[in-house]
Amino acid sequence: MTGIYDFSARDIDGNERSLAEWKGKVVLVVNVASKCGFTPQYKGLEELQKQYGAQGFDVLGFPCDQFGHQEPGDEAEIRDFCSLTYDVSFPMFSKIDVNGDKAHPLYKWLKSTKKGFLGTEGIKWNFTKFLVNRDGEVVERYAPTDTPEKIGKDLPALL
Repeated sequence: MTGIYDFSARDIDGNERSLAEWKGKVVLVVNVASKCGFTPQYKGLEELQKQYGAQGFDVLGFPCDQFGHQEPGDEAEIRDFCSLTYDVSFPMFSKIDVNGDKAHPLYKWLKSTKKGFLGTEGIKWNFTKFLVNRDGEVVERYAPTDTPEKIGKDLPALL
């Protein structure tokens, strides 16, 4: 069986990281963008990270520029924006595609494992979120409109 720990991704600093680093943790995988109407969700995501991080939870941010060219910057610009604007402490990764032929293998797996509204696989917009349990299994897929506060209500049961 494939799980999240079978994948790796390049972090925002260009280092290849195995997602096995998060084995035994609950993670929230989010495709993010700096110039989106949902960008203020960074604040709530960071609050979840601070509130639950010590209990074995991490947000993993994956910048993506496939929706309305809302993540135009390079990795350094994205890192600076997240740090300076939202004081993001959770792990950020290099910009990826989440849909199409060049979609990152992690996202191909996430989408096929937990389909969206009416069984669709494609990511519809920035800030789609996948909640993964301590065993590396996707337990929930959240729409961009689902706030970090709403997701926070689902975390205690998994932690």
